[in-house]
Amino acid sequence: ANDILGFRITDVMFAGTDEELKQTKVTQPAIFLHSVILAKTLGDSLKPDMVAGHSLGEFSALVANKTLSFEDALVLVSKRALAMQKACEMNPSTMAAILNLEDAVIENICAEITQSGEVVVAANYNSPGQLVISGSINGINIACEKLKAAGAKRALVLPVGGAFHSPLMQPAAVELEAAINATTFNNPICPVYQNVTANAVSEPAEIKKNLIAQLTAPVKWTQ
Repeated sequence: ANDILGFRITDVMFAGTDEELKQTKVTQPAIFLHSVILAKTLGDSLKPDMVAGHSLGEFSALVANKTLSFEDALVLVSKRALAMQKACEMNPSTMAAILNLEDAVIENICAEITQSGEVVVAANYNSPGQLVISGSINGINIACEKLKAAGAKRALVLPVGGAFHSPLMQPAAVELEAAINATTFNNPICPVYQNVTANAVSEPAEIKKNLIAQLTAPVKWTQ
């Protein structure tokens, strides 16, 4: 990993400060590395019937089911992180966690605000009763007030650098698409349940398509 990334990520992971770990070039590759290493520690006993990963986790899932080599996946994760950072700088934006409110109510309020000119969408369906929304800073602030008024237990703006899994990530999706299309995807040893569809997928071309769409589409983890 140190050789591929061109810096000693292991030094940051084992001995770095919180601020160093929060650097864009570090965070996503570090989480990916940790996940793959945990899977590798199982050795030959890792024979999954299926795999899944939440957002960034889909890349480590694709290493676990042998769709991607570790090396290729790490390169993609690094490019993904830097592309997302650039998209964040182009459009200052954020996310918020909404607790204990029906998905349909959240979706309707997001749609109303988006129709008024801001961007707000449902981004992460994490579990029943927990949905994260994503969008422009003003749009998210308006949404939080409206969602609390509609009965949400909490509407908490998250300390993130951008509107992940929203249309505001389109510039990053364009960059990632080029990188993914230039990468070899193998036939997996088992299906991956992908974020975009919440369905089992085994066809490499379809896995690629869904992985590209993932940057701007919601994570259907609950589904």
